[in-house]
Amino acid sequence: MEMERLWVGSGTIWEEKVGYARAVRVGDHIYVSGTTATDEAGRLVGGDDPEAQTRYILAKIERALKSLGASLADVVRVRVYVTNAADWEAVGRALAEAFGAVRPANTLVAVKALVGDAYLVEIEADAIAGSGAVVRPLPSTATDSQ
Repeated sequence: MEMERLWVGSGTIWEEKVGYARAVRVGDHIYVSGTTATDEAGRLVGGDDPEAQTRYILAKIERALKSLGASLADVVRVRVYVTNAADWEAVGRALAEAFGAVRPANTLVAVKALVGDAYLVEIEADAIAGSGAVVRPLPSTATDSQ
């Protein structure tokens, strides 16, 4: 069975230079590449503020999802990379605003560096278009706090 593959860019120079798309949709599944706080002119947004960088990244991810027929409500998994583990709370505040009601699966890890010294945060997201229409939590079965 042949499936249509759609992709969208965000206008940064890196997408063409390195050969990747901001996001790719196959069927109902959408995969958003690792996204940093880089605007269309290649400039850093958010300076040395990890929360501001995260907010910009989430808005950039949201634009990519919308262009492929989805929204942040359709996100089922995020992977967050930070260069300073102590930034987790600032990053977490922005994530909670975007995903508090959606509750996607989430991984947040500290890494030695990102490509570009000023980048503090990078986020990948996976979505299933249309899945955010009904969000229903199940009773927790976790035995630990993580």
